[in-house]
Amino acid sequence: MSSGQPSDSKEPRASPLREEEDEEESDEDRCSSRPSSPQAGRGGAGTQGSSRLEADGRTGSGGRGSSACDSLFSWICRRTVRRGPFVDPARDHFRTMTRLYSSMSPATDSVNLSTQTHGAVFNLEYSPDGSVLTVACEQTEVLLFDPVSSRHIKTLVDAHEDCVNNIRFLDNRLFATCSDDTTIALWDLRNLNSKVCTLHGHASWVKNIEYDTHTRLLVTSGFDGNVITWDTNRFTEDGCPHKKFFHTRYLMRMRLTPDCSKMLISTSSGYLLILHDLDLTQSLEVGSYRILRARRAPLSTECSAAGSSAGSRSGGSRHTNDSKTHPHREGLSPRNSLEVLTPEIPGERDRGNCITSLQLHPKGWATLLRCSSNMDDQEWTCVYEFQEGAPPRPPVSPRCSLRLTHYIEEANVGRGYIKELCFSPDGRLICSPYGYGVRLLAFDEHCAELTDCMPVRTALLREIRSIYSHSDVVLTSKFSPTHCQFASGCLSGRVALYQPHF
Repeated sequence: MSSGQPSDSKEPRASPLREEEDEEESDEDRCSSRPSSPQAGRGGAGTQGSSRLEADGRTGSGGRGSSACDSLFSWICRRTVRRGPFVDPARDHFRTMTRLYSSMSPATDSVNLSTQTHGAVFNLEYSPDGSVLTVACEQTEVLLFDPVSSRHIKTLVDAHEDCVNNIRFLDNRLFATCSDDTTIALWDLRNLNSKVCTLHGHASWVKNIEYDTHTRLLVTSGFDGNVITWDTNRFTEDGCPHKKFFHTRYLMRMRLTPDCSKMLISTSSGYLLILHDLDLTQSLEVGSYRILRARRAPLSTECSAAGSSAGSRSGGSRHTNDSKTHPHREGLSPRNSLEVLTPEIPGERDRGNCITSLQLHPKGWATLLRCSSNMDDQEWTCVYEFQEGAPPRPPVSPRCSLRLTHYIEEANVGRGYIKELCFSPDGRLICSPYGYGVRLLAFDEHCAELTDCMPVRTALLREIRSIYSHSDVVLTSKFSPTHCQFASGCLSGRVALYQPHF
């Protein structure tokens, strides 16, 4: 090809941008005008330029001789600025997820469990890769299903000798179950004909299981008030080494933050205990923490006020970072420092409450509580932001490492039963059991991240969708970690799967 001669071979080089521009125009009609593209002046300048100019894709737009690189990127920049949120991938993702979750409906092939055989559904858990859904049943059994096809995989008959309360996957193959029979069982998906081992150590009902991926320690808690660690690095058919890590009265639930730097413990007396700088290799004695027996630090929506007000409530002196002046940070060592809070519940300022369910935000930004009044006549779902490591806020008293940001009152149905709620994998949505169905709740109407819509004052959670698909009280819910799907289980033994419906 001679220099300066126009050729048909140049047009395919321009087509990708032209096709992209045409696609954007058809996709977004809101833009009344568009900056000149790199092809705008090709008809005039392209036929007279040299081969170098043609190779560089130099434009004649506006009579400027800027390079192709500068012109292209400036054009993209101007287009982005003009179109604003419509080209922001993150916001586009928010909008897409909002549409998906707003269209969630029960799948036609949802799993139906026989009440006579299995009893109530107490817990649901997906494997980390989303390929297996496990169901903890009241009548000693554990069921496994394929959540995509709703196909029944296996029933672990007599998995325990009493109610199965909780299931926790250690990896894609190994999972643990706990029961009112005071034991924990380990199972392997590759061989479900028998347990890997049975763990003995609790003296009462075992209610939940956590797993520290860094140390490979299994952590369990029960109504005996004990938190026990189990060394899975050394388990055999007879069990594995264990030790009592912590003890407190009225223990309900125990959770680890995603980075395993904190342990949160909820109690039926309304306390919320936080162990900071967690070290599970130490065994702690309750006698070391006078705060458990002496006093508790109130957690209120006014925690974000000046520290002087908190100091006046604690004897007139403002707390410092010295552990001696921090009654809520006492401990044998800098690790495992203890904080005891009484979360304020809207409408329950002068009444006690019970923290029945406890969950952590998947990114560790907040904790999610389901609380009920002592009279058991009201229930709330509350979100508390972790102050430590959060973006700069107004001065906060050291006494409050949590701040109530969002709440909503729940239907007071099924008194006496614990309702387990959950976060979505990205942390934008909350699935909460609500009477005979579930509610999808968000921090704002756009399903934004918590950090992007942090209210100055406590705000109501936004209801994205309510779905009623059960004939009895819903007790538990769980999001799939990999699919746009969640599941719920009810008192009469039915599990419903939900997925987008268009």
